[in-house]
Amino acid sequence: MTATPGENPVLTFEGKRYDLNALPDDLKELVRGMQVADAQLRMHEDTLKVLAVGRQSMAMQLNDRLKDVTPLPDQG
Repeated sequence: MTATPGENPVLTFEGKRYDLNALPDDLKELVRGMQVADAQLRMHEDTLKVLAVGRQSMAMQLNDRLKDVTPLPDQG
């Protein structure tokens, strides 16, 4: 959804533009719900990135610390 100051908000959806103020209330509610869902998705994507970096750091620490530990012999 895009809006410029002083103009009516415009919903752009699947290549078409709509006057947001002219939409029925139930459609406005759907648009708000999608905005919330989009915000939550962005937040969780950012969280996943942070977790991935943290996990990578822990793997590097584990690898470094295991250098001083004798591994079990290979089975075979």
